[in-house]
Amino acid sequence: MKLRKYTPAVAAILLFLCFSPPVLPAMAQADEEQSLLEQLQHPVDGDWQEVEKRLLELWSDSGSDAMNLLLERGRKAIRDGKPKIAIEHLTALTDHAPDFAEGWNARATAWFMLGELGLSANDIAHALALNPHHFGAMMGMGKIFEATDQPKKALQIYRSALSIHPANPDIKKAVKRLEQEVLGKSL
Repeated sequence: MKLRKYTPAVAAILLFLCFSPPVLPAMAQADEEQSLLEQLQHPVDGDWQEVEKRLLELWSDSGSDAMNLLLERGRKAIRDGKPKIAIEHLTALTDHAPDFAEGWNARATAWFMLGELGLSANDIAHALALNPHHFGAMMGMGKIFEATDQPKKALQIYRSALSIHPANPDIKKAVKRLEQEVLGKSL
């Protein structure tokens, strides 16, 4: 059996794993998620940004302070342009919280930054298996399909994302652009 080696910082974070009780019971979290997804479909006064923010916050809560810290450290490394460091934190996260979709999604971003599209797509597939409503992961897969010259597949997944988040301007723009490209090729 091969043991993974982590830097002291990551190892210290993992020590807290056993001491981090869930913050929100799974049933309440599922109910809140369903409510937010419905609000995203029909936002009050067109305020989809606040609903999106609350949904992303919910998806970013693993229920463990230690795992949330690994996610934040991974995201910070991504923001700082350090995808290899991000992958170290996020691999620790996916190893210790394999049912946490956001860990897989964040690591997919880091792999994408390194040009590792296959590894990125694999992590997105894990994220979507755990959270089939994750429009951000769908957008990531759409970018991979575009980068690998598969516009029809990209359009299909962007349309799926749009069905979940119909107000998102980035998704709308991607669908419109690819519809023109794909339909233009088929004429």
